[in-house]
Amino acid sequence: MIYEPGRALELLRSGTGLPRAEFREGQEEAIRHITTGKGRLLVVQKTGWGKSFVYFIATKLLREAGMGPALLISPLLSLMRNQIAAAVRMGVHAETINSDNQERWEEVENAISSDKVDILLISPERLANERFRAQVLAKTSNRIALLVIDEAHCISDWGHDFRPHYRLIERIIRFLPPNLRLLATTATANDRVIDDLTEVLGPNLEISRGDLNRPSLTLQTIRLPTQAERLAWLAEQLPALSGHGIIYTLTVRDAEQVSEWLKSCGLDVAAYTGETGDQRPELEDALLQNKVKALVATTALGMGFDKPDLAFVIHYQTPGSAVAYYQQVGRAGRALAAAYAVLLSGQEEIEITDYFIESAFPTNDEVEEVINALEAAPEGLSIPQLLGALNISNGRIQKTIQLLSLESPAPIIKQGTKWQLTPEILNPTFWERAERLTELRRMEQEQMQEYVRLSSNHMAFLIRALDGEPDNLSPQGLPPLATEPDSVLVREAVAFLRRSSLPIEPRKKWPSGGLEHYNLSGPITSDLQAQPGKTLCVWGDAGWGGLVRQGKYYDGYFSEELVDACHELIEKWNPQPFPEWVTCIPSRRHPDLVPDFARRLAESLDLPFKQALIKTEDRPEQKTMANSSQQARNIDGSLALTDEVLTGSPLLLVDDMVDSRWTFTLAAWLLRSNDSGEVWPLALAQVGN
Repeated sequence: MIYEPGRALELLRSGTGLPRAEFREGQEEAIRHITTGKGRLLVVQKTGWGKSFVYFIATKLLREAGMGPALLISPLLSLMRNQIAAAVRMGVHAETINSDNQERWEEVENAISSDKVDILLISPERLANERFRAQVLAKTSNRIALLVIDEAHCISDWGHDFRPHYRLIERIIRFLPPNLRLLATTATANDRVIDDLTEVLGPNLEISRGDLNRPSLTLQTIRLPTQAERLAWLAEQLPALSGHGIIYTLTVRDAEQVSEWLKSCGLDVAAYTGETGDQRPELEDALLQNKVKALVATTALGMGFDKPDLAFVIHYQTPGSAVAYYQQVGRAGRALAAAYAVLLSGQEEIEITDYFIESAFPTNDEVEEVINALEAAPEGLSIPQLLGALNISNGRIQKTIQLLSLESPAPIIKQGTKWQLTPEILNPTFWERAERLTELRRMEQEQMQEYVRLSSNHMAFLIRALDGEPDNLSPQGLPPLATEPDSVLVREAVAFLRRSSLPIEPRKKWPSGGLEHYNLSGPITSDLQAQPGKTLCVWGDAGWGGLVRQGKYYDGYFSEELVDACHELIEKWNPQPFPEWVTCIPSRRHPDLVPDFARRLAESLDLPFKQALIKTEDRPEQKTMANSSQQARNIDGSLALTDEVLTGSPLLLVDDMVDSRWTFTLAAWLLRSNDSGEVWPLALAQVGN
């Protein structure tokens, strides 16, 4: 194919909507390399450089030359609206097949068959879908003119956003013709990742690697151990910052809590997490249109979000790696002379990143238990059946099943809804890879703590972490922000954390397989359910969490402060019909702890206390049960009613901890089945991950 630079520039200007737009350094060279068939290319360029223009323009030029469609594999389909809009302006017909547009699958498949689609966008998980492989991939593989792998670092075992299904790409590439046009793109790849990608994407992979410096970013780290200090700092600094930005948190709970706090301070923000669901496009647009000051987000708002005038990125806690941090702060200052990238470091971040590291791979015991369970069931087991058979959490079982099924050769395979063993043995390289990655992530975690301790030269540190050369760095363009929060705001943040509460949603059906002792299965009728309840705090968290832990494991007594806090919570909650008496969940392990607290709470509410429930036998602590099915069966048959007369009046049901909600569910069923009124659950602390 003969490359036409004038046509490429025309497409760039159409896509950007800028009649005088020019290619950035390396863009045109990459398009020329791909379209003229000079071999496979890996483009490593910082965020905002315009990698999507390379593959969309290349696609259009190849199609105009009479070639087949392009296939783009990306983890960012939900965040590619801006890029697809640019493709449309260039006349590129882009389609996607994903779990959110199932109603259009047949229409898109027909358009592909009739050669009306220029580029098909899919997630790596789609490669594991049997229908997609049969209906689309098998019919178009010999016509694909260009394979694009976006966020290619996800292929690598070393990549900070490793996605297991990217391993399927490696297998596909093995069977592709050596002369197939292949373009891989990423913004974050150090030498280790590039070496890995060279091995997977070769032969003769050419690498186009750009400058890592982000001169517009003013980087700063501030150590503020407590959540209250960081909340106060945000409330003070955010109104003074010009423009609009993102505040990153490590957990969904933190995103929601930070958002609630800032809203209570009069700031226009919104939480954006993996649980935001259908509101995601609306929230992204609100930030793009400057309708909110900031989105408080988890990494659900990450790669692919493009707002060139983003004025700040603030981290509420330290991420697990310098590579991930560089990618996230790279959202800011793309079209601005100067933007802030501030990292607030807190005491809980190590515990959180430890959890991410430790849960990344299944343990030897978990793999052995899953394989043994499948071996004992030749017809196979579904995920719910595995949950009923094994004391392993749902997330851990899903992780184990997923990773085992993606091995080559795979020791397990899915048949319908059930998983079955194959004759293959798990390759020892699985464990070698897990150990290597775990060790690497520990090193990355420590590297980020080194970054936290810096007082200067932050950009140089990040560039070195990505194996770049920090040459000719310019001074930071903005003054550093204050490092101490306002003491009055800290006190207000503490009060806010202590006012916060969490809902306890009632369970509406019994676990899969039912409860044998009580002969319960299927839906729980509304007249036998618990009412929506409340939890005072998160276990060990800021606010009341530390005091709950102190009372349970050190003092053996819950303080009067907690009684007062629950009294205030109930008054603010004001459930209707209001409870007329109080009872509690019994315990044989700590027989007096919760009853004593419930009695004092009842007295403060001027309500009678009745010990309406007893524990009939010892069972393992619920916290030792790893999934919901095991937790439900652990309490099956362990609760009974005392001789207290249930008068049909509503009641408050008190416990110290809530996790799976099965104890509250079963206790409420017992009480309601024996003529009590509405049961309102109240727990001191929510536990769990």
